[in-house]
Amino acid sequence: AGMKFVLQYVGCFFAFFSAGFLIISTWTDCWMVNADDSLEVSTKCRGLWWECVTNVFDGIQTCDEYDSIYAEHSVKLVLTRAMMITADILSGFGFLFLVLGLDCVKFLPDEPLIKLRICLVSGVLLLLAGLPGITGSVWYAVDVYVERSSLLFHNVFLGIQYKFGWSCWLGMAGSLGCFLSGSLLTCCMYLFRETSSGRFHSAYSLRKGYSSAATVMTNVHLPPSQTATSKMYAVDTRV
Repeated sequence: AGMKFVLQYVGCFFAFFSAGFLIISTWTDCWMVNADDSLEVSTKCRGLWWECVTNVFDGIQTCDEYDSIYAEHSVKLVLTRAMMITADILSGFGFLFLVLGLDCVKFLPDEPLIKLRICLVSGVLLLLAGLPGITGSVWYAVDVYVERSSLLFHNVFLGIQYKFGWSCWLGMAGSLGCFLSGSLLTCCMYLFRETSSGRFHSAYSLRKGYSSAATVMTNVHLPPSQTATSKMYAVDTRV
């Protein structure tokens, strides 16, 4: 039981921070940052939804939102948005299910098998959340790196060259955390499924034994008059 609690709480810890990292990564503005910041008087960051410029000297930040979501955008931007939003939704639901499945939460306290299944569903959701999260963040980072390398290889200088920033790193960390927490929860389910099932069947057999014993005791303590009356009634019925 102690190991089960440890696995649940470690999984909950990673699930909480992983879901938070994915959500912060999706809605922050530093997926791309200018690589030549030593020569610039401002730091330029691009996110999935807007682009921000921060003055190095006074720290004033100015952000410009991209055009409407229905406008024409690059395939990299559209697919990364879709994958990160999907990862956010799956990881959020995975964390909520995990909270309901914790043994310390007073939700279905007399149904250990159902709570274990809730933990399994949570683990599967977190594993599924890690797939679009890691795909979107790694693909975005690789695309930025390939674009910058090709420009350097062809000696093309556009004034501003980008590398992937901390928002992209945060998306990778959140995705890996989802994989870790999902693996812990699914292992927790399969390790302790038989134990909980045995306890459930033992409790059911015990309740069934109590019920049978009560029935026997009730029949034993019937008054003699009621027993004789029932026999006479049975004879009359046959006749």
